[in-house]
Amino acid sequence: MTDLPRLTEDVPGCGGAFKLVPEDFEVEELPAYLPGGEGEHLYLWVEKRGRDTREVVKALSQALGFPEGEVGVAGMKDRHAVTRQLLSVPARAEARLADFSMEGVRVLWARRHGNKLRTGHLKGNRFRLRLRGVKDVGAARETLSRLAARGLPNYFGEQRFGRERDNADRGKLLLLGQRLPQRPDRFQRKLYLSAFQSRLFNRALAARLRAGTFDQALLGDVLRKEDTGGLFVCEAPEVDGPRVAAFEVSPAGPMFGPKMTPAAHGVAEAEAALLAEEGMTLSDFTRGGGETEGTRRPYRVRLGNLELTPEAEDLVLAFELPRGAYATEVLAELLKDG
Repeated sequence: MTDLPRLTEDVPGCGGAFKLVPEDFEVEELPAYLPGGEGEHLYLWVEKRGRDTREVVKALSQALGFPEGEVGVAGMKDRHAVTRQLLSVPARAEARLADFSMEGVRVLWARRHGNKLRTGHLKGNRFRLRLRGVKDVGAARETLSRLAARGLPNYFGEQRFGRERDNADRGKLLLLGQRLPQRPDRFQRKLYLSAFQSRLFNRALAARLRAGTFDQALLGDVLRKEDTGGLFVCEAPEVDGPRVAAFEVSPAGPMFGPKMTPAAHGVAEAEAALLAEEGMTLSDFTRGGGETEGTRRPYRVRLGNLELTPEAEDLVLAFELPRGAYATEVLAELLKDG
Protein backbone atom coordinates (compact mmCIF):
# COMPACT_ATOMS: atom_id res chain seq x y z
CA MET A 1 0.00 0.00 0.00
CA THR A 2 3.00 2.29 -0.40
CA ASP A 3 1.45 3.82 -3.56
CA LEU A 4 -1.47 5.39 -1.71
CA PRO A 5 -2.32 8.89 -2.91
CA ARG A 6 -1.73 11.80 -0.52
CA LEU A 7 -3.78 14.92 0.11
CA THR A 8 -0.70 17.12 -0.25
CA GLU A 9 0.93 15.40 -3.23
CA ASP A 10 1.68 18.74 -4.90
CA VAL A 11 3.70 19.95 -1.88
CA PRO A 12 7.36 18.80 -1.85
CA GLY A 13 8.54 16.47 0.88
CA CYS A 14 10.21 18.37 3.71
CA GLY A 15 13.10 15.90 4.01
CA GLY A 16 14.58 14.58 7.22
CA ALA A 17 15.12 11.35 9.13
CA PHE A 18 12.62 9.92 11.61
CA LYS A 19 12.93 7.62 14.62
CA LEU A 20 16.67 7.25 14.79
CA VAL A 21 16.12 6.65 18.52
CA PRO A 22 12.90 5.74 20.40
CA GLU A 23 12.75 9.26 21.90
CA ASP A 24 12.04 10.62 18.40
CA PHE A 25 8.53 9.18 18.74
CA GLU A 26 6.57 9.81 21.94
CA VAL A 27 2.95 8.75 22.37
CA GLU A 28 0.68 9.40 25.33
CA GLU A 29 -2.86 8.09 25.58
CA LEU A 30 -5.72 10.50 26.19
CA PRO A 31 -7.92 8.32 28.44
CA ALA A 32 -11.68 8.34 28.01
CA TYR A 33 -11.88 8.55 31.83
CA LEU A 34 -9.63 8.28 34.86
CA PRO A 35 -9.96 5.64 37.60
CA GLY A 36 -12.25 6.60 40.45
CA GLY A 37 -10.12 5.19 43.30
CA GLU A 38 -12.32 2.20 44.27
CA GLY A 39 -13.26 -1.10 42.68
CA GLU A 40 -12.13 -4.59 41.71
CA HIS A 41 -9.66 -3.47 39.05
CA LEU A 42 -6.32 -1.69 39.31
CA TYR A 43 -5.42 0.81 36.61
CA LEU A 44 -1.71 1.20 35.85
CA TRP A 45 -0.23 4.23 34.07
CA VAL A 46 2.72 2.60 32.31
CA GLU A 47 5.66 4.16 30.50
CA LYS A 48 7.59 1.90 28.14
CA ARG A 49 10.56 2.24 25.83
CA GLY A 50 11.51 -0.34 23.19
CA ARG A 51 8.64 -2.68 24.17
CA ASP A 52 5.31 -3.34 22.51
CA THR A 53 2.10 -3.52 24.50
CA ARG A 54 1.65 -7.27 24.09
CA GLU A 55 5.07 -7.93 25.63
CA VAL A 56 4.10 -5.88 28.68
CA VAL A 57 0.77 -7.70 29.00
CA LYS A 58 2.55 -11.08 28.99
CA ALA A 59 5.11 -9.95 31.56
CA LEU A 60 2.42 -8.52 33.85
CA SER A 61 0.34 -11.70 33.75
CA GLN A 62 3.39 -13.83 34.60
CA ALA A 63 4.59 -11.57 37.41
CA LEU A 64 1.16 -11.14 38.99
CA GLY A 65 -0.06 -14.70 38.47
CA PHE A 66 -3.19 -14.53 36.34
CA PRO A 67 -4.14 -15.19 32.66
CA GLU A 68 -3.26 -12.62 30.00
CA GLY A 69 -6.96 -12.19 29.26
CA GLU A 70 -7.43 -10.48 32.62
CA VAL A 71 -5.16 -7.60 31.61
CA GLY A 72 -7.19 -4.73 30.18
CA VAL A 73 -5.76 -2.58 27.37
CA ALA A 74 -7.35 0.42 25.66
CA GLY A 75 -4.96 0.53 22.70
CA MET A 76 -1.82 -1.11 21.32
CA LYS A 77 1.36 0.98 21.26
CA ASP A 78 4.50 0.85 19.10
CA ARG A 79 7.68 -0.90 20.25
CA HIS A 80 10.05 1.66 18.71
CA ALA A 81 8.87 4.62 20.77
CA VAL A 82 8.49 6.06 24.22
CA THR A 83 4.85 5.55 25.15
CA ARG A 84 2.57 6.10 28.12
CA GLN A 85 -0.69 4.21 28.39
CA LEU A 86 -3.26 2.77 30.78
CA LEU A 87 -3.51 -0.95 31.53
CA SER A 88 -5.76 -2.63 34.06
CA VAL A 89 -5.20 -5.75 36.17
CA PRO A 90 -7.35 -7.43 38.83
CA ALA A 91 -7.10 -5.49 42.08
CA ARG A 92 -6.35 -8.71 43.96
CA ALA A 93 -2.88 -8.52 42.38
CA GLU A 94 -2.10 -5.16 43.99
CA ALA A 95 0.10 -6.67 46.71
CA ARG A 96 2.25 -8.43 44.08
CA LEU A 97 2.72 -5.36 41.89
CA ALA A 98 6.09 -4.71 43.53
CA ASP A 99 7.28 -8.04 42.06
CA PHE A 100 6.81 -6.75 38.50
CA SER A 101 10.03 -5.69 36.82
CA MET A 102 10.76 -5.33 33.11
CA GLU A 103 13.59 -3.52 31.38
CA GLY A 104 12.35 -0.40 29.63
CA VAL A 105 9.02 -0.38 31.52
CA ARG A 106 7.94 1.72 34.51
CA VAL A 107 4.62 1.83 36.36
CA LEU A 108 4.19 5.54 37.08
CA TRP A 109 1.06 5.18 39.22
CA ALA A 110 -1.64 2.67 40.17
CA ARG A 111 -5.25 3.42 41.12
CA ARG A 112 -8.40 1.33 41.55
CA HIS A 113 -11.50 1.46 39.38
CA GLY A 114 -14.81 -0.39 39.07
CA ASN A 115 -14.48 -1.86 35.59
CA LYS A 116 -11.83 -3.52 33.47
CA LEU A 117 -10.19 -1.40 30.79
CA ARG A 118 -11.47 -2.40 27.35
CA THR A 119 -10.22 -1.90 23.80
CA GLY A 120 -11.20 1.56 22.61
CA HIS A 121 -11.57 3.08 26.09
CA LEU A 122 -9.60 6.17 25.09
CA LYS A 123 -10.32 9.50 23.41
CA GLY A 124 -7.16 9.47 21.36
CA ASN A 125 -3.42 9.96 21.57
CA ARG A 126 -1.03 12.87 21.93
CA PHE A 127 2.09 12.54 19.75
CA ARG A 128 5.45 14.28 19.87
CA LEU A 129 7.68 13.52 16.88
CA ARG A 130 11.18 14.71 15.99
CA LEU A 131 12.28 14.93 12.37
CA ARG A 132 16.05 15.27 12.13
CA GLY A 133 17.84 17.21 9.41
CA VAL A 134 14.74 18.78 7.84
CA LYS A 135 15.49 20.43 4.47
CA ASP A 136 12.33 22.49 3.83
CA VAL A 137 10.47 23.86 6.85
CA GLY A 138 8.21 25.87 4.54
CA ALA A 139 6.97 22.71 2.85
CA ALA A 140 6.28 21.19 6.27
CA ARG A 141 4.25 24.24 7.31
CA GLU A 142 2.22 24.16 4.08
CA THR A 143 1.51 20.44 4.42
CA LEU A 144 0.39 20.74 8.04
CA SER A 145 -1.73 23.80 7.24
CA ARG A 146 -3.67 21.84 4.62
CA LEU A 147 -4.10 18.84 6.89
CA ALA A 148 -5.40 21.09 9.67
CA ALA A 149 -7.89 22.70 7.28
CA ARG A 150 -9.22 19.61 5.47
CA GLY A 151 -8.36 16.75 7.79
CA LEU A 152 -5.82 13.93 7.72
CA PRO A 153 -6.69 11.07 5.34
CA ASN A 154 -7.47 8.31 7.82
CA TYR A 155 -5.51 5.48 6.24
CA PHE A 156 -4.46 2.49 8.28
CA GLY A 157 -0.68 2.66 8.64
CA GLU A 158 1.63 0.05 7.14
CA GLN A 159 2.29 -1.44 10.58
CA ARG A 160 -1.30 -2.74 10.45
CA PHE A 161 -0.28 -5.19 7.74
CA GLY A 162 2.70 -6.91 9.37
CA ARG A 163 6.42 -6.97 8.73
CA GLU A 164 6.01 -9.20 5.68
CA ARG A 165 2.91 -7.26 4.52
CA ASP A 166 0.95 -10.53 4.39
CA ASN A 167 -1.52 -10.13 7.26
CA ALA A 168 -4.33 -9.01 4.96
CA ASP A 169 -3.79 -11.93 2.57
CA ARG A 170 -4.03 -14.32 5.52
CA GLY A 171 -7.24 -12.65 6.68
CA LYS A 172 -8.76 -13.05 3.23
CA LEU A 173 -7.95 -16.77 3.21
CA LEU A 174 -9.66 -17.18 6.58
CA LEU A 175 -12.80 -15.44 5.30
CA LEU A 176 -12.84 -17.69 2.24
CA GLY A 177 -12.75 -20.72 4.52
CA GLN A 178 -9.23 -21.78 3.56
CA ARG A 179 -6.58 -23.05 5.95
CA LEU A 180 -3.36 -21.24 6.68
CA PRO A 181 0.01 -23.06 6.77
CA GLN A 182 0.05 -22.52 10.55
CA ARG A 183 -3.12 -22.30 12.59
CA PRO A 184 -3.30 -18.78 14.08
CA ASP A 185 -3.97 -18.18 17.75
CA ARG A 186 -6.84 -15.92 18.78
CA PHE A 187 -4.71 -12.76 18.70
CA GLN A 188 -3.27 -13.56 15.26
CA ARG A 189 -6.69 -14.43 13.83
CA LYS A 190 -8.09 -11.08 14.93
CA LEU A 191 -5.01 -9.33 13.51
CA TYR A 192 -5.30 -11.01 10.11
CA LEU A 193 -9.03 -10.42 9.74
CA SER A 194 -8.83 -6.75 10.70
CA ALA A 195 -5.86 -6.29 8.32
CA PHE A 196 -7.97 -7.47 5.40
CA GLN A 197 -10.82 -5.14 6.34
CA SER A 198 -8.25 -2.36 6.69
CA ARG A 199 -6.79 -2.97 3.23
CA LEU A 200 -10.23 -2.67 1.66
CA PHE A 201 -10.87 0.55 3.59
CA ASN A 202 -7.55 2.00 2.40
CA ARG A 203 -8.48 1.20 -1.19
CA ALA A 204 -11.86 2.89 -0.80
CA LEU A 205 -10.21 5.98 0.72
CA ALA A 206 -7.56 6.05 -2.03
CA ALA A 207 -10.30 6.11 -4.67
CA ARG A 208 -12.00 9.05 -2.93
CA LEU A 209 -8.72 10.97 -2.70
CA ARG A 210 -7.99 10.41 -6.39
CA ALA A 211 -11.49 11.65 -7.20
CA GLY A 212 -11.09 14.67 -4.90
CA THR A 213 -14.14 13.66 -2.83
CA PHE A 214 -12.67 12.34 0.43
CA ASP A 215 -14.02 15.42 2.25
CA GLN A 216 -17.25 15.87 0.29
CA ALA A 217 -20.77 14.53 0.88
CA LEU A 218 -21.90 12.30 -1.97
CA LEU A 219 -25.42 11.05 -2.53
CA GLY A 220 -25.62 7.71 -0.70
CA ASP A 221 -22.61 8.35 1.55
CA VAL A 222 -22.69 7.15 5.13
CA LEU A 223 -21.88 10.27 7.15
CA ARG A 224 -20.52 10.18 10.70
CA LYS A 225 -21.32 12.86 13.26
CA GLU A 226 -18.12 14.22 14.80
CA ASP A 227 -19.61 14.84 18.25
CA THR A 228 -21.50 11.58 18.82
CA GLY A 229 -20.22 9.12 16.21
CA GLY A 230 -23.77 8.59 14.97
CA LEU A 231 -24.24 7.48 11.36
CA PHE A 232 -26.79 8.43 8.70
CA VAL A 233 -27.07 8.14 4.92
CA CYS A 234 -26.72 11.29 2.84
CA GLU A 235 -29.81 11.88 0.71
CA ALA A 236 -29.26 15.61 0.16
CA PRO A 237 -25.62 16.55 -0.58
CA GLU A 238 -26.60 20.21 -0.90
CA VAL A 239 -27.70 20.10 2.76
CA ASP A 240 -24.94 17.90 4.17
CA GLY A 241 -22.09 19.38 2.12
CA PRO A 242 -21.79 22.51 4.30
CA ARG A 243 -21.81 20.31 7.41
CA VAL A 244 -18.87 18.35 6.02
CA ALA A 245 -17.05 21.60 5.23
CA ALA A 246 -17.62 22.71 8.84
CA PHE A 247 -16.31 19.35 10.14
CA GLU A 248 -19.66 18.58 11.80
CA VAL A 249 -19.85 15.32 9.86
CA SER A 250 -17.44 13.30 7.72
CA PRO A 251 -17.90 10.62 5.05
CA ALA A 252 -17.27 7.18 6.54
CA GLY A 253 -15.83 4.33 4.54
CA PRO A 254 -16.44 0.59 4.75
CA MET A 255 -15.03 -1.82 7.29
CA PHE A 256 -16.93 -4.64 5.64
CA GLY A 257 -19.13 -6.99 7.63
CA PRO A 258 -22.79 -8.01 7.99
CA LYS A 259 -23.57 -5.31 10.59
CA MET A 260 -21.95 -2.44 8.65
CA THR A 261 -24.33 0.46 7.98
CA PRO A 262 -25.02 0.17 4.23
CA ALA A 263 -24.41 3.03 1.81
CA ALA A 264 -26.85 3.81 -1.01
CA HIS A 265 -26.95 4.85 -4.66
CA GLY A 266 -23.58 5.20 -6.42
CA VAL A 267 -21.56 4.91 -3.21
CA ALA A 268 -23.04 1.47 -2.53
CA GLU A 269 -22.26 0.44 -6.11
CA ALA A 270 -18.62 1.52 -5.73
CA GLU A 271 -18.26 -0.45 -2.49
CA ALA A 272 -19.83 -3.54 -4.07
CA ALA A 273 -17.38 -3.22 -6.99
CA LEU A 274 -14.48 -3.07 -4.54
CA LEU A 275 -15.58 -6.37 -3.00
CA ALA A 276 -16.10 -7.92 -6.43
CA GLU A 277 -12.54 -6.98 -7.44
CA GLU A 278 -11.34 -9.05 -4.47
CA GLY A 279 -13.57 -11.97 -5.43
CA MET A 280 -15.50 -11.49 -2.17
CA THR A 281 -19.10 -11.02 -1.10
CA LEU A 282 -20.43 -9.42 2.06
CA SER A 283 -21.62 -12.83 3.28
CA ASP A 284 -18.00 -14.09 3.31
CA PHE A 285 -17.39 -11.86 6.34
CA THR A 286 -19.77 -13.93 8.46
CA ARG A 287 -16.96 -16.52 8.70
CA GLY A 288 -15.05 -14.01 10.81
CA GLY A 289 -17.72 -14.09 13.50
CA GLY A 290 -17.48 -11.29 16.03
CA GLU A 291 -14.16 -10.13 14.58
CA THR A 292 -15.69 -8.99 11.26
CA GLU A 293 -19.16 -7.76 12.14
CA GLY A 294 -18.45 -4.59 10.20
CA THR A 295 -18.51 -0.88 10.96
CA ARG A 296 -17.76 2.51 9.42
CA ARG A 297 -14.51 4.47 9.73
CA PRO A 298 -14.28 8.18 8.88
CA TYR A 299 -12.28 8.97 5.77
CA ARG A 300 -10.60 11.87 7.58
CA VAL A 301 -9.73 12.93 11.12
CA ARG A 302 -8.82 16.22 12.74
CA LEU A 303 -5.32 17.17 13.77
CA GLY A 304 -5.80 18.58 17.27
CA ASN A 305 -3.61 21.03 19.19
CA LEU A 306 -0.99 21.14 16.45
CA GLU A 307 2.43 22.58 17.33
CA LEU A 308 5.47 22.91 15.06
CA THR A 309 8.81 23.91 16.60
CA PRO A 310 12.09 24.21 14.64
CA GLU A 311 15.12 23.24 16.74
CA ALA A 312 18.37 23.87 14.83
CA GLU A 313 18.12 21.46 11.86
CA ASP A 314 15.33 19.44 13.46
CA LEU A 315 11.58 19.90 13.49
CA VAL A 316 9.52 18.88 16.54
CA LEU A 317 5.84 18.20 15.90
CA ALA A 318 3.15 17.74 18.52
CA PHE A 319 -0.49 16.96 17.80
CA GLU A 320 -3.48 14.90 18.90
CA LEU A 321 -5.40 12.32 16.90
CA PRO A 322 -8.55 10.36 17.77
CA ARG A 323 -8.18 6.69 18.63
CA GLY A 324 -7.49 4.43 15.70
CA ALA A 325 -5.71 7.11 13.64
CA TYR A 326 -2.03 6.73 12.73
CA ALA A 327 0.61 9.40 13.36
CA THR A 328 2.71 7.75 10.65
CA GLU A 329 0.18 9.06 8.12
CA VAL A 330 1.12 12.60 9.12
CA LEU A 331 4.73 11.66 8.41
CA ALA A 332 3.79 10.17 5.05
CA GLU A 333 2.22 13.49 4.04
CA LEU A 334 5.31 15.40 5.23
CA LEU A 335 8.04 13.18 3.82
CA LYS A 336 6.31 11.89 0.66
CA ASP A 337 8.56 9.25 -0.93
CA GLY A 338 11.42 10.33 1.33
